[in-house]
Amino acid sequence: MNILLIGSGGREHALAWAISASPLCDRLFVAPGNPGIAQIARNVDLKVTDHAAVIAFCRGENIGFVVVGPEAPLVAGLADDLATAGIKCFGPKKFPAQLEGSKGFTKDICAKYNIPTAAYGRFREKAAALAYLDAHGAPIVIKADGLAAGKGVTVAMDMNTARAAVEDIFAAKFGSAECVIEEFLEGEEASFFVLTDGRNALPLATAQDHKRVGDGDSGPNTGGMGAYSPAPCMTPALCTEALETIVKPTIRALRDMEHPYVGVLFAGLILTKNGPKLIEYNCRFGDPEAQVLMMRLKDDLVTLLLACCDGALDKVSVRWLDDVALTVVMCAKGYPGDVMKGSEIRGLEGASAMEGVEIFHAGTTTKDGRIIANGGRVLNITARGATVREARDRAYAAVDRIDWPEGFCRRDIAWRALAREENR
Repeated sequence: MNILLIGSGGREHALAWAISASPLCDRLFVAPGNPGIAQIARNVDLKVTDHAAVIAFCRGENIGFVVVGPEAPLVAGLADDLATAGIKCFGPKKFPAQLEGSKGFTKDICAKYNIPTAAYGRFREKAAALAYLDAHGAPIVIKADGLAAGKGVTVAMDMNTARAAVEDIFAAKFGSAECVIEEFLEGEEASFFVLTDGRNALPLATAQDHKRVGDGDSGPNTGGMGAYSPAPCMTPALCTEALETIVKPTIRALRDMEHPYVGVLFAGLILTKNGPKLIEYNCRFGDPEAQVLMMRLKDDLVTLLLACCDGALDKVSVRWLDDVALTVVMCAKGYPGDVMKGSEIRGLEGASAMEGVEIFHAGTTTKDGRIIANGGRVLNITARGATVREARDRAYAAVDRIDWPEGFCRRDIAWRALAREENR
């Protein structure tokens, strides 16, 4: 069949890499894609916010299946419009996509279904939010309610930071003048993924990412500076507990509302002394977690995604390579603030030729045949190895072959996993 993948980032490059290898894929189109994706699929200059244009393209190119990579089109209802047009789409419809589109929506479901999460308050007025802060004190977590590209969360260790975060949200700095204020929880964070057809849940491999921009988990939060899979902290027992106490009740809640969730459900967890608790949900594969998951996936991705859409997830299984996969995100200087765009990136051919290495483009463009940085997170240098050490060494060796003075990366990706591995 012909497949259309929506998106342009590192996640979509990794998904395109896996989809293009499927025997079920005849032709792969990606809208809008990026220069790395162009090496394995046909990029399409298609305005994905124009749902009528997407549908017209699907009909014109005989698209049998659409896979939506990023969250914004799902929250905007692209899956709904494709379904109305009779086009099969992987990704939740608009109502269940609120699990990512609205922090308050998710927290209210947690409260109703007794899903373990941080205590919270939900606010549409600044004065009430500030009063809640004063009553609870710091440390505390402040979240913009809507989509904020991974930047709408402040972990405030003092009251001045907390108040400033509330002021930013109600100034609509993140696109939504509504916030959720949460209890500060302590513990290690992990990413837990399941595929669901609205009734059945198929757990995927675990992963951990690094949100802070600097080594030692310092500096502001970002969309993700690196990731690795599997996550050693997610034992089989913890995976079962997260599935039974967090994920399955959420799937049941949406089914009870007559809006079944179909797609990948990404639970960001914190492993507290009282067990795993939900930090937040995402309605798509993680970025950069998708990059490491795709590097470890043994089975055909398209078969798994179609099983979700066909309500047949109980008829499939999923296998993973025993190897560790690790990705290092290379960013333009200034990220996560104002970034330097337009610089040339050299040396990608030599780096990508290294054993066990794949380079996924995230924020690149081309000019006169050259690869140019065109975003904040620009490249995902991804490697696989028999151990954490081997995967990490391969990834950083590839990073060091890339000639890009205007870029930077963290140098300590997977430090927790490496410490566990070396202390065995």
